[in-house]
Amino acid sequence: MQVACVHCGAEHRLKEADSTVHPRVQFRCSKCGKTTVVEMKRRPDQTVVISPLPSFARADASSSNLHFPPEDDGLKLPADGVFVLAITSGPANGEVFRLAKPRVVIGRKGADIPLNDPEISRHHCLLEVRGKFINLKDLDSTNGTFYDEERVRAAMLQDGSEFRIGESRIRVSLQKK
Repeated sequence: MQVACVHCGAEHRLKEADSTVHPRVQFRCSKCGKTTVVEMKRRPDQTVVISPLPSFARADASSSNLHFPPEDDGLKLPADGVFVLAITSGPANGEVFRLAKPRVVIGRKGADIPLNDPEISRHHCLLEVRGKFINLKDLDSTNGTFYDEERVRAAMLQDGSEFRIGESRIRVSLQKK
């Protein structure tokens, strides 16, 4: 990353490793000897890895107080097919899940569909099947839910749609019975 000293204007190159990890980087100018602090701007959709995980994230998922409104009449599995979720990249690459109920939570430990991906939340996103479509809802996850490489709070999925959570890319398919 190329930056300039705020005192004399001399150009300096910072190591990419420092500029992508730290929120601010300080360096001493080789020309004037003065110190400059550079604030690193992060994109709001940038994935952040917290290591080690904070204690609240390591807690037993069974103690979670995740509450949903009651299922409405519009939630139903398709009569002539079944939705299949295929993990196409990430730690669980190759795994396949068939939706057996119209409302499922994807996450790590304690979710209906558990994925062993350290970058996803315990309860990361919610899928609600409405016939031939699925409503995808982010559950205020730490690293976000992405559809068409854009961070979303909700999206409408259909046969062939893909979304990403953490390092896991998931393809939705509607297979005939």
